[in-house]
Amino acid sequence: MDIRGAGNLLGEEQSGHIREVGVELYQQMLEEAVAMAKAGVDIDSADLSDVHWSPQINIGTSVLIPETYVSDLGVRMSLYRRLADLEGRDEIEGFAAELIDRFGDLPEEVENLLDIFAIKQLCRKAGVAHVEAGPKGAVIGFHKDTPPNPEKVMQWIAAKKGSIKIRPNDQKLVAVRHWETPAERVKGVQSLMKELAGL
Repeated sequence: MDIRGAGNLLGEEQSGHIREVGVELYQQMLEEAVAMAKAGVDIDSADLSDVHWSPQINIGTSVLIPETYVSDLGVRMSLYRRLADLEGRDEIEGFAAELIDRFGDLPEEVENLLDIFAIKQLCRKAGVAHVEAGPKGAVIGFHKDTPPNPEKVMQWIAAKKGSIKIRPNDQKLVAVRHWETPAERVKGVQSLMKELAGL
C-alpha cells in the first residue's frame, strides 16, 4: 500500500477494520499478524491483549504538543506517531533534541509529554497498567491485576516499611508520598516505576 497506493481498499465499497482504525494502524496490525503467522502462532487463539495494552497514567499535568509550539496539525500528528514508536530513554532524548533544533525550547507541556512516555515504557517493563498520582502519593494497578513477579513485589513492599501498601478491596498498590507539584509527581512516579521494572 505504501508503494502502489490503497486502490479500492479505501473506497466506499469497503467496510470492516480498515474503515474503523485507519490505514496506518491497519497496516501495523497486518504486519504483526503476518509476523505471528510466519512464527507459527495461531492468531485466532493468541492473546493479543498482551501485545497491544498501553499503560494509563494520570499525574495531573498537561501533556501535549501545543499549537503555539508546532502550528501545523499534520506535523503535530506526525510527531505524536513518531513519539509512540520510540524505545528507551536515549531515543526520547534524541527526539527532544530534534524538537529543540526545529521548533525552539521545549514548553512545559512537551517536557511533561516526553516524561510520561518514558514512564509508560517503564510501566510496560514493570507490568503496570494504571498509575494515578496526586499530592498524597500514587495508586498503581498491574496489567491483568497481577504483577509479573509477585514474590519480588511482596519483598519490595515489605522493604518499604509501610510507605507502600496493598489496598484490600482491589489489590492495587498505594504509595504514600508528599508530592506538592506536578514536577515532584513526575519524578516520584518515574522513580517508583524504575524500582518496579528492576524487579
